[in-house]
Amino acid sequence: MVVSLRSWVANEGGKHFILMLWLAANTWLFLRTFLLYSTGQQYHYLYKMLGLGLCISRASASVLNLNCSLVLLPMCRSLLTFVRGSHTVWSRKTRRLLDKSKTFHVACGVTICIFSVVHVSAHLVNVMNFSVSYSDDFPALNFARYRGEDPKLIILTTIPGVTGVLLVLILFLMFTSSSYCVRVSNYEIFWYTHNLFIVFYVILMVHMVGGALKYQTNIEAHPPGCLRANQSNTERHDEELDQGEDEERRCREEAHFQPHYPQTWLWVSGPLCLYCAERFYRYMRSSDPVTVVTVIRHPCDVIELRMLKTNFTARPGQYILLNCPGVSSFENHPFTLTTCPTENKKTFGVHLRVVGDWTERFTRLLLPQPRADIEILPMVQQRRYPKLYVDGPFGSPSEEVFNYDVSLCVAGGIGVTPFACVLRALLDGWAGFRLQRLYFVWVCRELQSFYWFAELLCALHHKLWQENRPDFFNLKLYVSRTDSLQSMNEEKYRPLTSRLLVGRPRWKLLFDEIGKTNEHKRVGVFCCGPRGISRTLHRLCNSTRSSGTIFEFNKESFS
Repeated sequence: MVVSLRSWVANEGGKHFILMLWLAANTWLFLRTFLLYSTGQQYHYLYKMLGLGLCISRASASVLNLNCSLVLLPMCRSLLTFVRGSHTVWSRKTRRLLDKSKTFHVACGVTICIFSVVHVSAHLVNVMNFSVSYSDDFPALNFARYRGEDPKLIILTTIPGVTGVLLVLILFLMFTSSSYCVRVSNYEIFWYTHNLFIVFYVILMVHMVGGALKYQTNIEAHPPGCLRANQSNTERHDEELDQGEDEERRCREEAHFQPHYPQTWLWVSGPLCLYCAERFYRYMRSSDPVTVVTVIRHPCDVIELRMLKTNFTARPGQYILLNCPGVSSFENHPFTLTTCPTENKKTFGVHLRVVGDWTERFTRLLLPQPRADIEILPMVQQRRYPKLYVDGPFGSPSEEVFNYDVSLCVAGGIGVTPFACVLRALLDGWAGFRLQRLYFVWVCRELQSFYWFAELLCALHHKLWQENRPDFFNLKLYVSRTDSLQSMNEEKYRPLTSRLLVGRPRWKLLFDEIGKTNEHKRVGVFCCGPRGISRTLHRLCNSTRSSGTIFEFNKESFS
């Protein structure tokens, strides 16, 4: 497949432009700081003592300051949701850039880890140079207490050294627990270690209090390299200079040094205060428990949860964070809304698949197994649901489905949840959208999975036929597992039976068909499913189309 320039610009241009700006800012900060410490007169004596280790340590520190401030902004979910939904963001391209917030957060995190290694390595060299190159001429400039002091002793007995060790330890735990394998196998480890960022920022604020690196404050009275009172004239190479010139080169006073005023808080305090304010707002908003209305068990280990909460509003495609203290007091798990509150119905709902420890324990609390030793009549038995808190809703790429003339929604298994709310909004007659045609492709391993939303799909099909709009909704269902395959024999599911195909979709043919039907249009492609499907769709969206149709790729990803 040949990459189309127009398609590539539509899908990749914006994020690569932001990436180049971010890289340029990091590069400029690094070079500017490096040159300042290597050529600045106030650092002349310090540079002579430490060499390149000084320049590299300070340049990497500038990059760390920038990224430690930026890494918090993509995690301000409520702020991003407000910006996305407000009228201040008119451009669809700008809203799509907001969907890359998680990617930008990861990029800043990786940059922090890389430059932390550079920063620590350079400071290890600096500590050795402080010990070996101990200055007898300028005692105030030394960080070591005497010549030849053990570098390990310097690190473990000073504020910058101890805090540096703690920062490296915390960062190592956060980085290793953020790997994909750890998050999938044990999400709790990722959750608890990632919240160490609070301790990380507290320690970061006091990291520079020790004042390891100092600069000269009296350059005019003591120009770097001038002849001090205790320095003989024979040290100079030119012995023929007259007495007047010799006096001009002599120092008027001794060099004075002082540590830099800590600057990290100037970088970090703003984003940190913004993030803390947002977390406080979210805590207050989610402090009241929700009322669980109904719990329904669906095939293939899927649970539908209907809830009610005062003053809760949401848009189709958004997601919430669920917290169940009966399972874990601090864990919050994201779930896409499959039912949004409307004027006629205030309840909202989610579908969750029972995969992993948290969902298994949560399901046991929602649907406890009946005890054999207790006999209670079903009409008398009262179900007591666990206490549940909801944080959100938050924005997601699926909100943009209605903002295209033509949209293609591709779901893999339980990845159908972002689009279920979209389909329900169409069924409820949600007004004010631009959408003129919707292609919906749902791929499942088992036939029973389609029963999760079979009634919704049939109801939408009947409604569009009654309104004489059969071309509005194009539905394709694929079941990939052919063993023990059965058909949906129920009469009420007949509209789905004719659209049920066995095997995997032929994506290129599907894109060619949509492109020919919608020539010279922009088609929004929305994907929520396995990586294999999303990568294939992403590659197809960037390929050349003879029809001139532009496919804009949007991937659902919880941040």
